[in-house]
Amino acid sequence: MTIQGIYELALAMGIKADPRGEAHVKKLLAKQKSAYEELPEKKRKYFDLESLKNPYSDSRFLYGDSQKNVKKILAGIDAEGTEVLLADRLNQKGGGIDLLISHHPEGSARASLHEVMDLQINTFAEAGVPINIAHALIGERSSMVKRRISPQNHSRTVDTARLLDIPLMALHTIWDNLGDSFMRDYVQKKKAETAGELLEYIMEIPEFLESAKGKAAPFLASGSESAPLGKVFVNFTGGTNPSKELYIEKAKAGVGTLVEMHVPEEALVELRKMHVNVIDCGHMAADSIGANLFFDELEKQGIEVVPCSGLIRVKRGGKK
Repeated sequence: MTIQGIYELALAMGIKADPRGEAHVKKLLAKQKSAYEELPEKKRKYFDLESLKNPYSDSRFLYGDSQKNVKKILAGIDAEGTEVLLADRLNQKGGGIDLLISHHPEGSARASLHEVMDLQINTFAEAGVPINIAHALIGERSSMVKRRISPQNHSRTVDTARLLDIPLMALHTIWDNLGDSFMRDYVQKKKAETAGELLEYIMEIPEFLESAKGKAAPFLASGSESAPLGKVFVNFTGGTNPSKELYIEKAKAGVGTLVEMHVPEEALVELRKMHVNVIDCGHMAADSIGANLFFDELEKQGIEVVPCSGLIRVKRGGKK
């Protein structure tokens, strides 16, 4: 399988798992195409042509020959200079690493992280937040994220990959969509009544069982084990956390329990005041779920996956 084939498979899986639905994503891509066609010629040279087929700006093939055949992948939740050097060192020892895949974005994928946050507008509306409020507050939050990321050295890891000739890919929202879809389906199957019952059920997921061994188990960040669940909302995708104001709006819309990878402390302070249960699933283990669903498909194609950098590799059959 070529790197391009891997990228296209990831994109197809990410769109299929998108919480907005495939039809909505295709509509967005059509709008993007129209926007490009309406641009004056002098502005087209700055346009991200990849966005015409990939709606997730934080998921990109960042360096290498896209037609290279891949037999073995080194993959981690993060892939920075350390992981690029690791891939190079493994290859010096005969490791045969053909591609490095990171979950968290680097390069242009990191610089444009704020662009994927619009995905949350629809998920917040699904939770009961008026869509005009979700739109306005997500706009404010994404602008802040852009300003926060803007001064960072985005190209550092990509430059290292280029100099050592290690092909590099980042799959952020794509894997998060897969994890989000999995968790939504999983939570809906459990007829839990209390936050404690739901937490115990979540703890049965292999990635979380493994993370518990490293003292990073899911836990109740807000609420008590005996607290009624109310409306349960899972949020595993959308770039990064929303603002505390958006969490407040979600509580006002009637959400009683949040299931998240992690929640900022300033938001937790407000959620506790509003008696909202928060199950913090743990960042690395939660990110590993979407990665594992993708790698299960790659392994069916005969590709070997070597996990590193926080990735908890669990096959859905239960075999690690």
